[in-house]
Amino acid sequence: MPPEIESVFAADGALDRAIPGYRVRPQQIEMAQRIAAAIDKHGVLVAEAGTGTGKTFAYLVPALMAGGKVILSTGTKTLQDQLFQRDLPMVRDALKAPATVALLKGRANYVCHYHLERARTEGRFLSREEAGHILAIARFAKTTSTGDKSECAVVPEDSAAWAAATSTRDNCLGQECPNAKECFVTAARREAQAADVVVVNHHLFFADVMLRDTGIAELLPACNTVIFDEAHQLPETASLFFGENVSTGQLLDLARDARMEGLAAAQDFAELPDGARMLEKAARDLRLAIPGENARFSLSQLAPVFHEAVDTVAAELARFGALLESQAERSEGLEHCWRRSQELALTLKRWRETEDTGLVRWVEVFSQALSLNATPLHIADIFRKQMEGHPRAWIFTSATLAVESDFSHYCAELGLGGGEKAADTGCWGSPFDYPNQAVLYVPQDMPDPNSREYPDEVAKAAWPVIHASRGRAFVLCTSLRAMRRIHELLKQRFEEEAFDHPLLLQGEGSRSELLARFRRLGNAVLVGSQSFWEGVDVRGEALSLVIIDKLPFAPPDDPVLAARIEHMKKEGRNAFMEYQLPRAVINVKQGAGRLIRDEADRGVLMICDPRLITKPYGKRVWRSLPPMRRTRVLEEVLDFFGMEAA
Repeated sequence: MPPEIESVFAADGALDRAIPGYRVRPQQIEMAQRIAAAIDKHGVLVAEAGTGTGKTFAYLVPALMAGGKVILSTGTKTLQDQLFQRDLPMVRDALKAPATVALLKGRANYVCHYHLERARTEGRFLSREEAGHILAIARFAKTTSTGDKSECAVVPEDSAAWAAATSTRDNCLGQECPNAKECFVTAARREAQAADVVVVNHHLFFADVMLRDTGIAELLPACNTVIFDEAHQLPETASLFFGENVSTGQLLDLARDARMEGLAAAQDFAELPDGARMLEKAARDLRLAIPGENARFSLSQLAPVFHEAVDTVAAELARFGALLESQAERSEGLEHCWRRSQELALTLKRWRETEDTGLVRWVEVFSQALSLNATPLHIADIFRKQMEGHPRAWIFTSATLAVESDFSHYCAELGLGGGEKAADTGCWGSPFDYPNQAVLYVPQDMPDPNSREYPDEVAKAAWPVIHASRGRAFVLCTSLRAMRRIHELLKQRFEEEAFDHPLLLQGEGSRSELLARFRRLGNAVLVGSQSFWEGVDVRGEALSLVIIDKLPFAPPDDPVLAARIEHMKKEGRNAFMEYQLPRAVINVKQGAGRLIRDEADRGVLMICDPRLITKPYGKRVWRSLPPMRRTRVLEEVLDFFGMEAA
């Protein structure tokens, strides 16, 4: 173990001298030493570190001390910004390391001069507000050095104006763009090429590895270390990018962009806007071929009308491509639209005709859009292939990777289980005093979680605990339907009992807005679904109770999951124990991790699902959680909060 690592983390070491409130944590030192050893040997390390371990410093210190080029990938843009703006500069200054740091985001985060100017001069907007946002972005583009939209506070991040003022992989003109020299994306890539440490996110990393689009492919050959934080998200993200998809959004974007390019370079060709309208109609009709929203379907679930709509899209896309080809010489923009139409047509053809048994074809519908997806059944071989070649260290870290300290599920999913690149593993528990800080409560007499009355019983069981905790609660639900029902019932109860505490619901605002309100209010109850299970940090008394409605098993009718289960059964394997249960455990650990975020925090984790007690596999779930005091007696929970109030 490198002894200099320990001295950096020691009392009166470099971190202690430079960072107010720094505390020595033995788990953090051990983790940092293991990471340093993996970097030194170009090894692979999968490291779970419980909440409060300080894993960020545990990987930043050895990475900066080792030197060389480092790619640091996170699960969210929020953590990406936090690392770049706060944690990295803090550790770099403490170590007096000479490393340069760059932040690289997906191209949709940077203003595009070409598309901004087109949008400004075209002036076709749905509202006056949107037109005002475009003018504000234009002013921002003249003063910013980065073009990063997160710096433009006057325009909301979800404004439709951003789609018109940024580029996508599909509509970027590349070196043919008249604004290529002043391109913010190109400038960000140049900085990343020159920097010692580059901070990216998982979506960007995999989009580039597969599509060679975002500049990371050029960074990898020179890179000595790749670190994935929030690494529990990797299997899902990798599956997304190792497959293929075509969306109605891409078709509508192509039609819109081609129409704008036609207005600029081929106004005399009336067939082009007509062709664009026909393609748009075909794309919208495809969305309307499946009723409902926010749902996933396998091909066998879809009616003939859907397949007919796909055929119509393919025919209209081919016709539109021919129109674009006839005008392609008139401008770079029209030529680029033609190439896009060819790529989309080819991807759609592969989706319609593939006989690859290693791919699952499925459809996802949203409120306004539809996506045709082809997802690999297994990503282990593909991911392992990406790790081969130039020798470098690969570090995977998160608070939730193992099931009862067993990493075999995670390593198997990513192909880290054997051979030359077999991963070393390490598990460091939280330094928090869970037996005294937290209680795990499983209520008695709950019905079967699949019964119709279950959400009503969750609300009924939750009410006395929410009352005792004086609000200050997250209610985490496994489905949107359950979320809405539980919120409705709690709202009734709050009114009946004159319980004057704010009740917030996911969807009433953006996640960041709701979290800001929750923290500011200090006594609120927030009912949410997937958005609030992870990546949420509320410290102090504002969050003293986390209620989980039931164990978060993925719906068995999900087309990708169903195909994987079927494949494992054919191999004679137990899909539930090997795949479904480990994923559920990791998700439970994420939800539970919202509760205790600091040494002074106290609270109750209430898991309503009786299977935690009644099923043999329930032990695997609660044994994977931090060592909280456990109870099934409501009075003990009420006493816990009463003691706190006293």
